Amino acid sequence: MTSVMTRSAARILFLPILMIAAAVLVKGYTDIGDGFSAGVIASLGIILQGVAFGAAEFDRLPLVRYAPIATFVGLLLALTVAFLPVVFGDPIFLHRPLAGEHAKHFGSVEFITPVLFDIGVFLVVIGFFVGSVAAVARETVRREREQELTEHQAKRTRPVSSGQGGMR
Repeated sequence: MTSVMTRSAARILFLPILMIAAAVLVKGYTDIGDGFSAGVIASLGIILQGVAFGAAEFDRLPLVRYAPIATFVGLLLALTVAFLPVVFGDPIFLHRPLAGEHAKHFGSVEFITPVLFDIGVFLVVIGFFVGSVAAVARETVRREREQELTEHQAKRTRPVSSGQGGMR
């Protein structure tokens, strides 16, 4: 069982961890950073919640329940960005806008196809890591319940001693 301090720290750190992950994802387009690193950081923040609150509570988090969907959406997004240019006769992974063309900006972030690809990678990493840990947590909870049930049934079926030890 975890302490109140551990649960409080996990709760307090959750949003800052997600903000750092978003910053790493965005910073990749102005400096070093990428979707994989951001996905690992966000996954660790989500998994910290499971460590602090336990396996049963971890499985109730929406970010955990939708992890398989995030994996699928991220994979679909990354593959679309990679292979859509092939449909138009261009080489795989051709970036849009092309070199020399003007890209739309939002602050320091350029809206270019690598941004979409990294968002896809980010979602795949979160979905995989969180989904894997959630599967282990579910199995742990299932085995604990199964063990408790077995122990409970064993207590119910024990023969009652008659108190006449040794007589035949």
